[in-house]
Formats: sequence, C-alpha cells, structure tokens
Amino acid sequence: MKYFPIFADLQRADVLVVGGGEQAAQKIRLLRKTGASITVVAQTVTHEIGGLGEHGSLWIIRRPFEARDVEGQRLVYAATGDRVLDALVSSAARRRGIPVNVVDAPELSTFITPAIVDRDPVTVAIGTEGSAPVLAREIKSKLEAWLPANLGVLARRAQALRSLVAARLADPRARRRFWERLLQGPFRRAVLAGSEAEASRIVQAELQGASPREGRVALIGCGPGDPDLLTLKALQRLQEADVLVVDRLVDPRILEYARRDAERIEVGKTPRGVSISQAEINRILVREASAGKVVARLKGGDPFIFGRAAEEMAALQAAGIPVEVVPGVTAAHACAARIGLPVTLRERVRQFSVVTGATADGEPDLDWPALAARGSAFAVYMGVGNAPLLRRNLLAAGAAGDTPVVIVENGTREDERAIATTLHDLSDCAVHFAIAGPAVIFVGLDWLDAGLARPETVTHYRRQRQGARAEASRQTAEVLS
Repeated sequence: MKYFPIFADLQRADVLVVGGGEQAAQKIRLLRKTGASITVVAQTVTHEIGGLGEHGSLWIIRRPFEARDVEGQRLVYAATGDRVLDALVSSAARRRGIPVNVVDAPELSTFITPAIVDRDPVTVAIGTEGSAPVLAREIKSKLEAWLPANLGVLARRAQALRSLVAARLADPRARRRFWERLLQGPFRRAVLAGSEAEASRIVQAELQGASPREGRVALIGCGPGDPDLLTLKALQRLQEADVLVVDRLVDPRILEYARRDAERIEVGKTPRGVSISQAEINRILVREASAGKVVARLKGGDPFIFGRAAEEMAALQAAGIPVEVVPGVTAAHACAARIGLPVTLRERVRQFSVVTGATADGEPDLDWPALAARGSAFAVYMGVGNAPLLRRNLLAAGAAGDTPVVIVENGTREDERAIATTLHDLSDCAVHFAIAGPAVIFVGLDWLDAGLARPETVTHYRRQRQGARAEASRQTAEVLS
C-alpha cells in the first residue's frame, strides 16, 4: 500500500487551488462540500468559478502563481494543465511540508483525491493509487447503486441516539445487538422511507425490549436475465433479505448480489414438468415472513406482467404481512431493446400489447380479430409451445401471412438468439431452430417500418416453398446428369 487512506477535517481550513479551468472547477466542486476556505490563483477562470467568487464562496487572486501562495494552506491542488507550472506548485508545497495534489500527475503529488461516494456523513473513498481511475469509477458506480441515496439521514439519526443508548444500555454486547437491530431492521426502513414518527416509535420499543422482529416480503422483478438491468431498489432489497424465494427464470448471477448467509428456496416452475404449485409458494412466503424473516421473492421480468404477483400479495395481505412490489424490466421491452426493435412508432404503431400464449388449460383465449387487425403489434409470452395455434388463429382472423415476426430466445443472456421471420413461417421457424428457452414472440413489428436496418445478430428465416424445393431438386438433377 503506497497511499494510506485518511480523512482530513477541512472545516474552515485554508485550501489553495492553482488554476482556473475545468480541472480546477472539478476540484472546487468537491472542496465546497467540506466547508473549506478556498483560494484560487489563476489569471483567468471559468464562468462557474468566477460566479462563485462574486458570491463570496471562494477568494480569487487573478495573477500568475507565486511560491508564497502556498504558505498557511492545509492542502494545495495544482490544476493548471501546464506541467511546468504544476511542477513549480508541487515543489513549493513540498518544500514547506504541505500536502499537494497535481491533477493526473501522481509522481508530482503527495496525496491523491479518490473517487467518492457521498452519503454525508457516510463517505466512501475508492483509490487505485492513480493506476486505473476507470476501475475506481466502476467501483463507485456499483456502490452508488447499492447504497440508498438518503443513507446519510440514517447515520445522522444514529448519531443523535448515541448518548441516549449509552445511558440506557451499559453492557457493550447489548449495545452492539441493539445497533444491529436498529440499523438493519424496521428502524432503518422507516428512516429511509421518511417515516420519522414510526422510526421514533421503533426506537422506544427497542429500548424497552418490546419490539418483536417484523417479517415482510418484497416481490422483486429481476428482469429477463442480465443482472445489469436490476433496479437500484431491487439491489437494496436483495441485500436486506434473510430468505430468497427464487423463480426458475431468475439468472443465477443475480443471486450473487444477495447476502451470502441468505437462505435460498427454489420454487421454479418447469413447463410440462415437475413444478411447485402457486398455493405452495404462497404458503412458503407466509411461513417465512411469519417467522420474522425478511423475504425476497425473486421473479423473472416484472412481477405484474404474468408474474402472478397478485395471488402472492393477496395471500400475504390476508396473513397481515407487509408486502412490497419492486418493479422489474419486463422481457418484452428488454428483448426489443437488445435488438433495436421499436415497439411503438409515431403515426404507424400507436398501440402495443403484451399477451400470454399459454394458459392453465393450454389454450389461450385471446381477442384474435383485434390482434390480427392492420397496424396491430404485440408481444407473446410463453408462446413457443403454442406457435402453431397462434399462427392458425391469427391467419384465420385475417392477419396477413407476411406479417413480420421476431422471436427472441433467452433475451439479454449470453445464449440469446433472435430470429426474424413471418407469421406464415412462425411454426416452422420455432421447430427449425429448436426454440426451447424462455422466448418472446413479437408480431407486427419490423425495423424497416422505423427506417432501420435489421441487426446482423438477428438471423433471418424463410421457409423454402414447395415449388422452390422442386425447382432446386430439378436443377441439382440436371447438374448431376
């Protein structure tokens, strides 16, 4: 470890920034969060820095840098973009033992400014010793997604309670357990939700030893597969969960975001295979939450799009268990986005539907004339097994045989496949490519209508017609003869 991480108190401390351009402005934006007294030395400054000077937020000295400018400063930043001048600033600060940072020049610096995740007063600093700032930004983005935006409010509430808790709980182990319950349980959720009265009630109940652990359930939409499509709230709820109740369609990589000690219960439903009934899943959710556990029910796509969330919510509400729905990116939108296929087009496609291609008895009862109407566009979930039925009913209802169809199998996953065909060839296409994974069938949508080219990753399928096959056979015979 070359750089030792340390947090400096800059409240009312003198800090010098040499330079008046964008690099200097970036440092000033960070420094202004600290309460430091900032001095800028530069012949010219940006409009932003100049405005701050006019409002008294910092002091601007409009002249070339002089070595004496560093005297009395707690920190010095060199951000001129001129390496010769930056080296002079560095040398002047080093001679006086003042920490100095030269932007993008670790060799001239005695300290570096890390990437920062700011949840004041919670601050996370990420450094790579100047070797790979891109990696630091990547880590920062992941932490930004994981940490609630108002986590600092929770920290301030905890700070305000410290003296009260110390007076009430003398035993260090009892205090530690208290803080674990407070900062990981209902109090945390109440504060982050802005429920101040509820948070105060929970604290009093905890101090009096009368606060039982409250179970709850989050129905989480995990999207079609790609973990990067998880919402920030989904990530947070995953981290809070004691128990994960997991659908078959949830990508295993998503489980890596959960706590390692979280219990996992697999409740996948396999088409025409062994499955756990919905009633049993409901019982599992009620049982685990009734035991005071935080339960994350992980579903592919979005819970409210053919996810049977309503049935699970009804069972939980009947048992008096708090339940929350965390929306997810539904498969139709994610798959269309992956292949650049617009699902609506101004003046052309003004309505887009999502329908199911399978029901409990296997025969979807859909409004076939409406779906077959000119200009209709829709996505079919769970429709591969009933592709012949879909094709037959749509054609019988008046749909054109050349209506564009796109099948996306395992959308957003590593083994994703996309095939463009027509309604006439839908059944043969599904058989030809042995579509078996979760798939979305788009009907009535085409890139050409949007003025776009079909992506090279999308395979085009057109069944060879009988006449064409006969002609091909005849030509082959002539060549052989």
